[in-house]
Amino acid sequence: MCLFLLGIDFKIKTVELQGKKIKLQIWDTAGQERFHTITTSYYRGAMGIMLVYDITNAKSFENISKWLRNIDEHANEDVERMLLGNKCDMEDKRVVPKARGEQIAREHGIRFFETSAKANINIEKAFLTLAEDILRKTPVKEPNSENVDISSGGGVTGWKSKCC
Repeated sequence: MCLFLLGIDFKIKTVELQGKKIKLQIWDTAGQERFHTITTSYYRGAMGIMLVYDITNAKSFENISKWLRNIDEHANEDVERMLLGNKCDMEDKRVVPKARGEQIAREHGIRFFETSAKANINIEKAFLTLAEDILRKTPVKEPNSENVDISSGGGVTGWKSKCC
């Protein structure tokens, strides 16, 4: 059986931290309102959430407050959150000042990075930082464990995207 959810991208990224392999499940809905009911169910099992806005699109930034409220309502209270201002390689088209991203992150007590997926700026750093923050909060179940799975737990297991 093959499951396709149009508009939702799913990836698995494995990183190594503190001698442990950490598997990250990444669900990307691109903030589309039509996936609101799906995303709220994923919040419940998530250990970390990255909120991404486009620095060249004011509306995408304005939606961040709404998404933060949704996380507060539906996610575990100890979920790690991070705010990313994407497309920092497009400074000439910027409409959202960096200071506004920093301010909203500060108000909500979350980390903030400006990134560029296209130019690969701060992408690895953001994922590693989020994984480290989650790992720091995760109790060690077995002292000799080599692998730690910090996937969302709310996702469809065994399903992999054939996208891209």
